[in-house]
Amino acid sequence: LVAGCYEQVLFGFTTRPTEPWTVVPDFTHHAHSASLSAVAVNNRYVVTGSRDETIQIYDMKKKVEHGALLQHNGTITCLEFYGTAHLLSGAEDGLICIWNTKRWECLKSIKAHKGHVTSLSIHPSGKLALSVGTDKTLRTWNLVEGRSAFIKNLKQNAHIIKWSPDGERYVTVITNKVDIYKLDTASITGTITTEKRISSLRFITDSIIAIAGDDEIVRFYSCDSQKCLCEFKAHENRVKDIYSFEREGKHIIVTASSDGYIKMWNLDLNKIEDEPSLLCEVNTKARLTCLAVWLDPASEVKENSNRDVTSSSQANEDEISLIVGKNKVSWADKSDKTAKRKITSEKPKSEVPLQKKKKKRNSS
Repeated sequence: LVAGCYEQVLFGFTTRPTEPWTVVPDFTHHAHSASLSAVAVNNRYVVTGSRDETIQIYDMKKKVEHGALLQHNGTITCLEFYGTAHLLSGAEDGLICIWNTKRWECLKSIKAHKGHVTSLSIHPSGKLALSVGTDKTLRTWNLVEGRSAFIKNLKQNAHIIKWSPDGERYVTVITNKVDIYKLDTASITGTITTEKRISSLRFITDSIIAIAGDDEIVRFYSCDSQKCLCEFKAHENRVKDIYSFEREGKHIIVTASSDGYIKMWNLDLNKIEDEPSLLCEVNTKARLTCLAVWLDPASEVKENSNRDVTSSSQANEDEISLIVGKNKVSWADKSDKTAKRKITSEKPKSEVPLQKKKKKRNSS
């Protein structure tokens, strides 16, 4: 488990699926000079974004800090890996940056929105990406042709966008309203409205979503009927983030709250109307803001949201590399050149000392 908070700290915990499940503290790291706003994981790295305008990288295999990415000017609002070779980042400067995670080079810097980028999501095929921003638009990015494919005007600013695991639908969140879209028609097929503002949304299956907002309740909804299937009190304060994954056939839900607790729940999809059972919990004593689960590649664990990505990511990563390299003219601007200079000049300064410090810390 990795979680960020307002107090600028990144927490790491190791969970052990014993009976009962246990949570063991792994690390507590003062990650940024401002509060953490986003966290993302792939099979090797954990990346964190902050209000200090930087993205910090952690190598989980070597257990060291790996450096910082300094391309954005503004709070980092969203981070998402695609497979093992690419990371997309969005920020309040309106940019979406595409990073190669082998060399940590900024391949492309796209001026995506006139306002802030509030959320982005990559299609499981890697061929499309969606983004929303404070310019009241939803934008579709065609990664095959390297261009903006479609712009949809929204009545209000959306702050969350998410693809379903099968890529057949996507959802947008505007304050307390979830609009469900069908991919083939790009039209709204249903709407879910809650009493409180929605802070986090997660697909549990292709048709079931978990929603949390500015209260202590987590609710499961059907995308098909838009009906609430189950709701339960998860925390004593508002739930800030939800994560989900599968382990040995079990659907595990992880929640993080402003009350400082991270909790893991076992969800029985065959009895979706029943309240999930609590597996374990840990009190960080901090105001949590973001959450992710780093899954050890050595264990037989499958992340729920990246079910389709895992099998096809290698082929699509090559495709994305080809696309980005091929379309330098169509996306290139002055910020691209700046990005390359910034990363190449900053990386040796930031990466090497951080690793040395970490090794000394470990030895002591």
